[in-house]
Amino acid sequence: MLTSLAASAQEFKPFKVNLSLGYAKPSGGGASGGVLFSVEPKYGLNDNIDLGLRVESALVARGVTVSGESATGDVAAIGSGVLTGNYYFSTGGFRPFVGVGLGLFSIASAGVLTVDNGQTEENVTFSGATKFGGMVRAGFKAGHFVLGVEYNAISASDGLSISSSANASTISIKNSYLGVKLGFDIGGGRY
Repeated sequence: MLTSLAASAQEFKPFKVNLSLGYAKPSGGGASGGVLFSVEPKYGLNDNIDLGLRVESALVARGVTVSGESATGDVAAIGSGVLTGNYYFSTGGFRPFVGVGLGLFSIASAGVLTVDNGQTEENVTFSGATKFGGMVRAGFKAGHFVLGVEYNAISASDGLSISSSANASTISIKNSYLGVKLGFDIGGGRY
């Protein structure tokens, strides 16, 4: 038994913390990219599987759709706490990986959108929300440096409406975003 346990011992230290900085591009028309940063403590179950908790913040201008037409987005900070799992395809110095995650995304709006509903212009202030969402990722690790691409799927904020004497507009705000990150792991090296 001792021989079999020693044969399955980890080559890498199990605990590590990833710090990353990157670019976030929200989906939808009228959206523009922004900056993101994240901290992700991880624990390696073995040399190929890590489980973690990603805490991330992205500052972006989200895409807004008013009655089917794209409008200029509002600025929002999207914070998340996501449980993650990564699978590494190798144990060498260059380690490609894929991963998934599920968690909560907190959308805090900081903007006012002026909407022209055909006859008048109205200002609409967006309220924040917390939504359940998912994440898929792929990338590679070279030594302690990590380059990854993540898609964060978050449901849209729908149902806001503007009414005036003549028209009513339905507003939909896209919350999903693509992140491209460069970071490094503290810890987690070979024994």
